[in-house]
Amino acid sequence: FTLPVRGSEGLYMVNGPPSFTENTAFQRDSGKNCKAVAFSKDGSLFAWCNGEKVNVVNVTSAELLCSFDLPKAVCLQFSPKNNVLATWQAYTTAKDGTAGVPNLQLHDVKTGKCLKSFIQKKMQNWCPCWADDESICARNVNNEVHFFENNNFNTIANKLHLQKVNDFVLSPGAQPTKVAVYVPGSKGAPSFVRLYQYPNFGGPQSALANKSFFKADKVTMLWNKKATAVLVIASTEVDKTGASYYGEQTLHYIATNGESAVVQLPKNGPIYDVVWNPNSVEFCAVYGFMPAKATVFNLKCDPVFDFGTGPRNAAYYSPHGHILVLAGFGNLRGQMEVWDVKNYKLISKPVASDSTYFAWCPDGEHIVTATCAPRLRVSNGYKIWHYTGSLLHNYEVSSNEEMWQVSWQPFLDGVFPAKAVKYQAVPSELPSAEPKPAQAYRPPALRNKPVTSSKLHEDEPPQNMKPQSGSSDKPLSKTALKNQRKHEAKKAAKQEAKADANQDSTQSSASQNAPRSVVPAVTSGDPEVDKKIKNLKKKLKAIEQLKEQAAAGKQLEKNQLEKIQKESALLQELEDLELGL
Repeated sequence: FTLPVRGSEGLYMVNGPPSFTENTAFQRDSGKNCKAVAFSKDGSLFAWCNGEKVNVVNVTSAELLCSFDLPKAVCLQFSPKNNVLATWQAYTTAKDGTAGVPNLQLHDVKTGKCLKSFIQKKMQNWCPCWADDESICARNVNNEVHFFENNNFNTIANKLHLQKVNDFVLSPGAQPTKVAVYVPGSKGAPSFVRLYQYPNFGGPQSALANKSFFKADKVTMLWNKKATAVLVIASTEVDKTGASYYGEQTLHYIATNGESAVVQLPKNGPIYDVVWNPNSVEFCAVYGFMPAKATVFNLKCDPVFDFGTGPRNAAYYSPHGHILVLAGFGNLRGQMEVWDVKNYKLISKPVASDSTYFAWCPDGEHIVTATCAPRLRVSNGYKIWHYTGSLLHNYEVSSNEEMWQVSWQPFLDGVFPAKAVKYQAVPSELPSAEPKPAQAYRPPALRNKPVTSSKLHEDEPPQNMKPQSGSSDKPLSKTALKNQRKHEAKKAAKQEAKADANQDSTQSSASQNAPRSVVPAVTSGDPEVDKKIKNLKKKLKAIEQLKEQAAAGKQLEKNQLEKIQKESALLQELEDLELGL
């Protein structure tokens, strides 16, 4: 397979592993104006626009199939079965203020003729959405969704009309197609996401599921591969509590059988990323103020595995769903953790610093990371890794050039069989890309002294959240949970009080503290002795409380002060009794 590379050096194709050489079949386009590239879903066709024309080639033979005169095109996309190529250019109105020409065009790939053109002012969500078999195609027009059937764009076959549809997503996979729609709230009414099955768009009763929520300025809707459920990340632009720059996010789960839930995330803070496992029965969320938590949940929205905390803000499942990469890109250092999903074991921890892009290869074995302009203008280039942590290929453009995009040629599911997970790093000719750890600055006064590690926070370790087979699998009732929480709170309060007492009792020296910690609850066998021990402990406890009161600044009575002075004698007596002297 190949990887197209687009940048100031033009557009060219690179052969994937193991050779990494330039693909000579594809004629390099050396123009500096290549604005966009697109593969068909099966990876057999490739299109690009170079500022003059939009060209479509067959990837294997590199034969030019068709070419369109669209010098201003900046977005391209193929329909799922390669019948239609959609192109978009910026919308412009005429000088006299009259409406401009249609700027979204749908071309027949086989004949090259234009099937239909529309006016599409916004670049966001510019492309119509097709069902995987191309039986229906939909686009959002003035807050309603228009549906076309069998690529006949002259007749609107169906309309989904709600008060103001802001966004919609078609389900992947086979018929029947389902549609998730988002309607933002207004005038005190909540926002909602509804799921419909095409073409049943009657009243609210015809919806498969409905979830309403306040606190949403925008939402992201993610279907799982089997089209049984949608995850909705709802976010507000501003966090009213002032806790975060990022606004507030909440994660909701909606199933096509009508069930819905709010996913409870145990750490506060932004939700950075949410991804479905391709198996459609689990999803991973990365969330919480840094260091962020990452947790895998099942379809009941219960946590299955918690990866603890770490420097990460993104998650990527491999195409077969057997490996999960947690990574920290953007303003983080590019640390990646590669996990075996079945056994929840860490495979490798490569570091790809300054990465602006990450993608799994369709073979489920290789990964590309890249540093691209305009996000970063310096040290542009890409690296190809094996998931076991080996760096197989590293390409950097020369300092005066830029790289804008690199991507894998896609393949349909099932082309590459899933392989068993390896832990041993695969051999590589390149040295490992471990960056040298930067030494922390140390002021001159401390330079010859031993280093004491000071961490701002302790990272939480990963832990399995599945109920252990030995424990009862039955979920606790509400009252049982309540009691359990009360019990735990009491226990915690007791421990805290104890800890405080230990800190406060500064008068008691270490030697006195020692025996007190050796209080095993063992009976001596003689009830008289046991009784004495019990009484002594009672007295010592009373002394403990008096010392706390004194530490808190309370004026003690004379007899109370005398009691405190007896402490060491009582401790000695207790020790003697316990040792059986």
